[in-house]
Amino acid sequence: MTRTIAIAALAVAILLLGGIYWMTTMSGPDDRFAQCRQGQVVGGPTVGGPFTLVSETGETVTDKEVIDQPALLYFGYTFCPDVCPLDVARNAEAVEILEERGKIVKPVFISVDPRRDTPEVVGDFTDNMHPRMLGLTGSPEQVKAASQAYRTYYQAHDSGDDDYYLVDHTTLTYLVLPEAGFVEFFRRDETPEQMADRVGCFLDAQ
Repeated sequence: MTRTIAIAALAVAILLLGGIYWMTTMSGPDDRFAQCRQGQVVGGPTVGGPFTLVSETGETVTDKEVIDQPALLYFGYTFCPDVCPLDVARNAEAVEILEERGKIVKPVFISVDPRRDTPEVVGDFTDNMHPRMLGLTGSPEQVKAASQAYRTYYQAHDSGDDDYYLVDHTTLTYLVLPEAGFVEFFRRDETPEQMADRVGCFLDAQ
């Protein structure tokens, strides 16, 4: 049964990744970011959109308040044993490289584990990752809406223990600009330097 669930989760993740690739490779003759994108396929549905979440300080915030400057969004959870810390640390390093180049980008961490990730827990996690990283959580409904807006996947394992369980989730990082919205995604295998170079391209093309 566990293997069946894992295979199903992997299949869903692959489908989502394929969908995200289609959505983001939508450059056309009027696309000012065409030289920054990875692909040249035209068309696809929209990624990103309105959301309401709770910040690490306990304040209710909207997408407009969160994405008030170029931002890198990552959906994960603080109890993640390996993937999330590595991905978020990579994003933080990319942000540091960009800052050294005179470009300010906000790192954002959105929890997909609202049961355990209270604002305080998320705040401790992001404070350890980067001083400017914004941590977000919310009710199960709020988190689900934000995840659906960015077409991500997450599913908690039913371990029978409310304190110890894993959560399968999409491991992409999303570049979002205040005016343009979602413009690109980054896979796990990209280095901080590669991310910084590509993000810089989008910022220069604004």
